[in-house]
This record gives sequence, structure tokens and C-alpha cells, in this order.
Amino acid sequence: MKPDFFKTDKKESFKSSWFRRMMNWYPMYFGTGGKILFWSGDSLEVHLRLSLNLWTKNYVGTIFGGSLFAAADPFYMVMLMRSLGEAYVVWDKTAHIRFKKPAKSTLHALLKISHDDLSSIKLQVKECGHATKTFMIKWVDEDQIVYAEIERQCYIADKEFYKKRKGDTQKARF
Repeated sequence: MKPDFFKTDKKESFKSSWFRRMMNWYPMYFGTGGKILFWSGDSLEVHLRLSLNLWTKNYVGTIFGGSLFAAADPFYMVMLMRSLGEAYVVWDKTAHIRFKKPAKSTLHALLKISHDDLSSIKLQVKECGHATKTFMIKWVDEDQIVYAEIERQCYIADKEFYKKRKGDTQKARF
């Protein structure tokens, strides 16, 4: 069950609901112990849950740090890819996790990209050919106490700019 602070006016579409279900069964994601609870039809909002269970419990009885990190791994990159469209290349660039306290209960994460974020990214890509955007993910309990913060930076580029730059880089190596 999602906490009350996850209430949203967004809706899942048939396509985003299907995608969420498939992602939950994808072995690489399933193995993290995380669960995607909601994926908005515009791909700008995702809700995650991570429970303390056999898959996620570490040696000292708390949620394994690798589960906290991996269960939040692909989302901003995929959200950007789905919302920006095929004219853009998107890659995860860097990620950092800060553990705040040991987690012994179910945690939730709310991931959002605003329309302002998208506009800013598109403008920077239009002007420079590429952009980077940093997002913060917080794993919280039902009282909104933060257990871990993950900072994820994504690289976004115009496909033509990316192909040219990639070609120039590969030519320079030989």
C-alpha cells in the first residue's frame, strides 16, 4: 500500500501500466526486491516500494544498501527516454548514495520530472547539443523519515550531436 503523501492527480495509461508490470517481472529489477507501484501515463512520475524481506535483508537485519541503490537505478533514465522521445539519447552518468539510517521497515520513493525540467533540458540540448540533469531520490518510511538519498545524474543529447561526438571520439582513438 502506498503512503498518503504519494497521492497524485496523474493517471496510469494502459501502456504505462503494462510497462510497469513488465518491469516488475524483469529479472534484473525483480532481484533488487523493489516494486514499482505506479508509472504515470506521461512517464513523469513513478512510485517505488522496497520492503525488508528475504531478498533485501542484510547480515545485520536491515535493508541491504545494494537493494536501496539498485531498486532506484534505471528510472530517471527511462523516464527521460519515454518522455523526451526518440530524437534524444539518454544515459545515466553518475550516481551517489548517502545512507542516513538503517532501514528495518518498508520504504517508498517518489520520482518526479517536472514540465519545467523537460523544457530546461530541451533548451540546453538545443543550444549546446547536450545537457546533464541531476535528480534526487529519497527512500522514506510512512512517516517520511529519510533513510537514504540517491543523487542520479543523467546525460541527455540530441541524437545527431551524439552520433557525431561518438564518431569523433572513436576516430581519435585509432
